[in-house]
Amino acid sequence: MGLDTFCYLTVGTGIGGGAVAGGRLLHGLLHPEFGHIRIPHDRARDPFAGICPYHGDCLEGLASGEAIRQRWGLPGQELAAGPAREAAWELEASYLALALVNVTCVLSPERIIVGGGVARQPTLLPLVRQRLRELLAGYLRAPELTQPQALDRFIVAPGLGGNSGVIGAIELARDAAAGR
Repeated sequence: MGLDTFCYLTVGTGIGGGAVAGGRLLHGLLHPEFGHIRIPHDRARDPFAGICPYHGDCLEGLASGEAIRQRWGLPGQELAAGPAREAAWELEASYLALALVNVTCVLSPERIIVGGGVARQPTLLPLVRQRLRELLAGYLRAPELTQPQALDRFIVAPGLGGNSGVIGAIELARDAAAGR
């Protein structure tokens, strides 16, 4: 991949993530908790309280697969076609884009990889990219964030598909065994 700084966000039953900065896995006091990023919650648009037992309406509480299921009464992949489905994915994209604005501003990654079962919804990543561009409002002027085709390469699905988590765990084990 040749990247020095990037993030991976997995959006499934819950939400998790990791980051590499300067070619090294980012790990501080505790492991990063991407799923518990606090994001603006427009209760007029979305009165759903959220599912996180600690925060209610953190990213995981509002945008995880379980949040989708509880808010809409069905898992994301089973939402019927039509306005409810469109509204569900637009809301999901808004929440994920809000989180990615935070990640982009704080870590300045060269790429953000978004995987997990929820992220497999075909319309989701294009909606996230569009909403991210709107939320950044031209503030960050890197071509990767302002040009649509470049933004398609900035926020991407995992190249390893559903194997990303397993291969990542293997790499972490290799690093631990090597004492890195």
